Amino acid sequence: MEKRLNKIEEEALREIEAAKSGEELEAIRTRYMGRKGYFTEFLKSMKDLPQDQRPVLGAKANALKAKLTKLFESKIKTFGKKEGILESSVDITMPGAEDMRLGHKHPITKIISRINEIFIGLGFKIAEGPEIETEYYNFEALNIPLEHPSRDVFDTFYIKRPMLLRSQTSTVQIRVMENEKPPLQVIAPGKVYRPDAVDASHSFMFHQVEGFMVDKEIKFSDLKGTLSLFARQMFGEDAKIRFRPHFFPFTEPSAEVDVSCIMCGGKGCRVCSYKGWLEILGAGMINPKVFEAVGYNPEKWTGYAFGMGVERIAMLKYGINDIRLFFENDLRFLRQF
Repeated sequence: MEKRLNKIEEEALREIEAAKSGEELEAIRTRYMGRKGYFTEFLKSMKDLPQDQRPVLGAKANALKAKLTKLFESKIKTFGKKEGILESSVDITMPGAEDMRLGHKHPITKIISRINEIFIGLGFKIAEGPEIETEYYNFEALNIPLEHPSRDVFDTFYIKRPMLLRSQTSTVQIRVMENEKPPLQVIAPGKVYRPDAVDASHSFMFHQVEGFMVDKEIKFSDLKGTLSLFARQMFGEDAKIRFRPHFFPFTEPSAEVDVSCIMCGGKGCRVCSYKGWLEILGAGMINPKVFEAVGYNPEKWTGYAFGMGVERIAMLKYGINDIRLFFENDLRFLRQF
């Protein structure tokens, strides 16, 4: 056993001396001192020695282990190895050659956060819902009849009826009202999907924020005041806003809310289809039939609802003239925000 220990020492010293790199030295250390190395196996075999020989040979083995460990540490330093990182001739404290930049939020995410911030300040809470919905939540409970154009297969992404990709976040309004009692003040941001032809102002996937309030004696003036305050906080006190009468199956009366186009100052351009205005909101008083669908008494409760396109708001806020820029992942564009 003692001869075997001497041979291990002799070969280890020779290989350590001949090592040419940190990687080679590490391989030698593992071969001798690792969990299944020569030295480790030798220590395990000492259990077969007579009891009186173990102390003497054990002391020699421990001394050799300390000697080899010290040699490995000394040799490693000659290769510039520090804390497991091979330095060699490279100064690892120098900055890298690549332009390392910190990431930041996408402009759409920033706008959603700002919308949430404004409405939370007005007492609203945030709710979410599934992007894969049923026809009931996407249409029927919202008083959208079967013959309505939006239910056509050319206007909705159907998976397999009655399942579809939601075309509006109004579905969250129904889900919340089914499970909670008034009074309610809720906004629901999220992705929606419509098979629109992609151009400067349309995309088949975009973001929408649904909002609604239900309580006793809610009036259209409450809706107008809320949206006017939102528009001023989002676009500034000088932003021009207009309400236009419109029709939506889930609200009555209904209105579309436009904001003057920042790109052209209201003169007309490609982004606003040369109208001077960008439609950003559809809104109105919640239709009593919607209340009946969720079990609310329309004689007792009233409310308003609105839905806004986040991309439209971002285009106005940042002066962007093409919605497609948000989704092309062009870093030259995204780094501006």
